[in-house]
Amino acid sequence: MNFTPLKYRFIAANEQAAQRYTLVLLHGTGGDENDLISLAEQLTGGQANVLGVRGNVLENGYTTRFFRRMGTGIFDHADLHFRTEELVATLQDLSAKLGFDPHKLIALGYSNGANIGGAILQKYPTLLSGAVLWRPMLPLPEEKPLVSNQAPVLLTSGSSDPYYQPENMNDYEELLKTAGFQVQHELIPSSHNLTQKDLQITQDWLKTHFTI
Repeated sequence: MNFTPLKYRFIAANEQAAQRYTLVLLHGTGGDENDLISLAEQLTGGQANVLGVRGNVLENGYTTRFFRRMGTGIFDHADLHFRTEELVATLQDLSAKLGFDPHKLIALGYSNGANIGGAILQKYPTLLSGAVLWRPMLPLPEEKPLVSNQAPVLLTSGSSDPYYQPENMNDYEELLKTAGFQVQHELIPSSHNLTQKDLQITQDWLKTHFTI
């Protein structure tokens, strides 16, 4: 396939960058490679590499996204498949270029970024060491992942989020668990916006599953 490398910003950990985990930061609609960097550094205290990437899709000519959509909450699944392959190819290229370990990647995605992060779990279920998906939806309902590497996955949903669909998320949890992922799903009293509760849950989850 003819992929276009994603624009990125990489910040190495304080020391031993090649041995550290790398947080792959996946922004929401309208964001860029810088959006989640301060949050990632806050969550890890600078003890992990951070790699922010920018989606290649422009909605209406100017709004950045990782993949196209047909309407609100309606994904272009063909484009999502392609863009997931494009993102994975970019990560593989950057690991060789920047010197981080491709086997120690943790996705940290919000909204549109959470959904392409979830698509990676479905299509490449042994690629990521873990994933934090804030305000996700089930990205590829027909894509059944093969046996996973049993990586931990954190999902956080907002109880009053207009995108939150309980049945959709129940299906998502079951799909991931069936593949062997260790799934933790937290329902937070908020809308689509991130809250301090999301960050606290994420920080606790990182401490539980990773030495960072």
